[in-house]
This record gives sequence, C-alpha cells and structure tokens, in this order.
Amino acid sequence: MKTVLVTGSFNVLHPGHLRLLRFAKDCGDHLIVAVQSDRLAGNAAHVNQNLRLESMQSIAWVDEAFIFDEQLDSLIIRLRPDVVVKGKEHELRFNPELAVLDRIGGKLSFSSGETIFSSLDLIRKEFQVLNFESINLPNEYLKRHQIEPARLIDLLQKFSGLRLCVVGDLIIDEYITCETLGLSQEDPTIVVTPIDSTRFVGGAGIVASHAAGLGASVKFVSVAGKDESRDYALAGLTAAGVVAHLLVDDSRPTTLKQRYRSKGKSLLRVSHLHQGAISVGLQTQLLDVLGKALESADLLVFSDFNYGCLPQQLVDQLIAIAKGRGVLLAADSQSSSQVGDISRFKEMDLITPTEREARISTRNREDGLVVLAEQLRQQASARNVLLKLGEEGILIHAADESGKSWLTDRVDALNSSPKDVAGAGDSLLITSAMALACGGTIWEAACLGSLAAAVQVGRLGNTPLRTEEFLRELR
Repeated sequence: MKTVLVTGSFNVLHPGHLRLLRFAKDCGDHLIVAVQSDRLAGNAAHVNQNLRLESMQSIAWVDEAFIFDEQLDSLIIRLRPDVVVKGKEHELRFNPELAVLDRIGGKLSFSSGETIFSSLDLIRKEFQVLNFESINLPNEYLKRHQIEPARLIDLLQKFSGLRLCVVGDLIIDEYITCETLGLSQEDPTIVVTPIDSTRFVGGAGIVASHAAGLGASVKFVSVAGKDESRDYALAGLTAAGVVAHLLVDDSRPTTLKQRYRSKGKSLLRVSHLHQGAISVGLQTQLLDVLGKALESADLLVFSDFNYGCLPQQLVDQLIAIAKGRGVLLAADSQSSSQVGDISRFKEMDLITPTEREARISTRNREDGLVVLAEQLRQQASARNVLLKLGEEGILIHAADESGKSWLTDRVDALNSSPKDVAGAGDSLLITSAMALACGGTIWEAACLGSLAAAVQVGRLGNTPLRTEEFLRELR
C-alpha cells in the first residue's frame, strides 16, 4: 500500500485544505494526516488540538489522522511514507523533509490541488442529505379517509413481521460527477471530465433493499452477469439485510446504468444491458428457488424493467404458485425507455403503473384518468391500481369492501423539492404492497407509499428506506 503524509496545524478548515487533501489522496492508497499538537503549533494554534483533529477525521479522503508532538524528522522515520505532500507555496523554500525522505526512499510533492476538489465533499453529501422540510403529509386526504397518523405508525411497526419475495431485473445505478470543460472547437459538443463516481444497487434490487430497511425478512431472486457489478450488488444486498439469489447468466452483463451529472443536472445516461429473455434453464432454476421461498411468504413482488428476467411463461407459473398458497401479489412494469405491458401480470392485488405505461398497455391515448384506470384494471384483473402521475401525485382506483364497485381518489406529490425522481416508483410499490400485506386499506397503503416516494426523491441515488424516516414525519 502506497502511503501519503500531510502535516499541519489546520486551524480553520477551508477549501484550500480540501484541494490539497484531495490531491494527496490521489498520490497513493492511504492518506495520513498528522495534526500538530498545541505545543508544537504554539501561537499558531488558535483552536484546540482535539477540535482540529476532529475536523481532519471528518473528511472522506483522510484514512488516518492523529495528533503528533515530535520532531518532523522523527515522525517521517517512524511512519516511512512513500510521499509527503505540501502546498505549492513551499516549493521554493527550505524543506527539512527532503533530507530524511532521501534516506528512506520517499518523495516530496508540492501542489495546492485543483478548484473542483474542494467541492467534492459537498457533492457527496448531496447523495446522503435528506431535507425533511420539503415533505408534507396529505392532511385533507387523511381526513377524508379517517386515517390517523397513529394507525400508519402501527402499520409500519407490523412490517417487521412480514416475509416477502422480490423477483425482477437487477440494475446497478452509477452517478458520475463531471466538471464541465467547455465546448469542443472541432464540433458543437460539450466536453467534461469525470471527477467522482457513486454507485447504488437499483432496479428490483433496491425494491428488496427498501423492504429490508423497513424491517421485513426479504428474499430476492434475479439474474446477473458474471462480472464485478454482480459482486458489488451481492455485497450491497447482503449489507442491506437481503437474502439474495443472483443466478449467473454468462450471455449478458449485469445491467449498469450510468448517469453523467454536472452542477446538479444530468447530462447523459448510458445503459450497459442485454434485453433478451433468459434461457429456459435459468427460468427453471429461478422457479425452483422462488417456489421454495413462497412456501413461507406473505407477499410476492414483481419488479419488472423489461430486461428479460421475467418471461411470460415464468410469470404465469409464479402467479399460479403464489395464488395457490394465499400469497398477496403486487407488480410494477417500468417502461421509461422501453416497451412493457403491466397488464401481463394478471390478478394482482396491486399494480403501480405510470400514466404512460397504462396507456401503452391499454392502447388508450384519449380517455380520462379514471376511465383509463378502470380499463387497465379490467384488462389485468387487478384489485387495486395506483396510477403514478409524476409531480401531480397518484390516482387511486380501488375496489370497495364488497369488491363489486370501484372508488377513486388521489394523493398529491408530498415532496415539493425533489432532487432525483428516479426511485419514486420503487418506493411506492414496495411500501404500498407491504401495507396491504399487513392488513392496511388501499387508502392507508397509498398514503404510506406516497410518503415513501417523497422520502426517496428527496436525495440522490437509491438509498434504502428506513422506518425512522417515516416516523419523523408521522410524529
């Protein structure tokens, strides 16, 4: 391992320090920051040494930080770093480190880093920070259906007793943050340079991770390529508490979707995938794994992205097994950049298409939303339809207690300042389905699903939902 050492007093952490530390991190594998003690820093120590150390330990690029109270020569001899990094302003001055580095075979490097480095910590925080202030409960909707927050909290707590299976297409989502360099002089093309990358488990994988994050016992079955993306997904799913069965298909890569972003905006999406149906042999393996899992399941969720994991014959067989064992069924079939048909998932207790997906399935381009939802319900023989309307929220089309007549209502979008809408549908699907499986009404399920979507779109990337995020709003 190539080690890099940076030393200093670090009284006030400023962008210049961040640029220097990012440059130092790129010089090796393990970045060590040695913070001068109050004694060594003398009058230059305006801030207590422990507070200065804490600032260094909070920086993502720093692998190790400590306070040192010895001569610099002895520190270097003790640590034996491969590289010592100092600011560019020291390059023409006397540098006592040079002599001892020559003796141990180390190198002294000078740089003040680049401007973009100082903003990377802020960029990474964008993937983690959720602004709850932009989320509002649908109070009028709650009154109409006589739903108390305490009832929703009770349903959430019941999630921990659920046993469910998720099957569908696994996707890895990668966000590549870029710095814009300008316009090419050869042709009218924007030129960027990538400066950071963040990956998430997506597709049906995040649906399973959401369920585990909300306390359920989850088995996830999918197909992946024999590659590094599969290994990454397996590690991420295991860490999220999901029992994952990722069958290997040598003929396809694990689906990878890359989003190139700059200044908070997406510039380009690149998808690495294979859309052909999985082989009959893999279908048999998948059916065998899920058949055993469904013996003790309360809920089966189909998360279909139309990339070949769920051929019709396999879907029909799984539905027959689940219905024979009294397992509740839910499905979503996404068609954002491809063609799908949500109505092929027959006799579901819940389906959650977008308006576009519903119109594709019914070939209905003209009728209003209620007529569209009823046509889709009949075509799919579904019990409940949550029609996703983007920034307009959702339309609920559901059976009454007798199951003979149909009622309609809507929930507005609950997050007024979304950051990334890509994961809204996955959150809505799994949370609403879990609420139904715990005995909730469709109105309660739709409310919790809408709240899940509001939480998810409040941050970048697919981060598994947590019960605490719901409780914060409901309480």
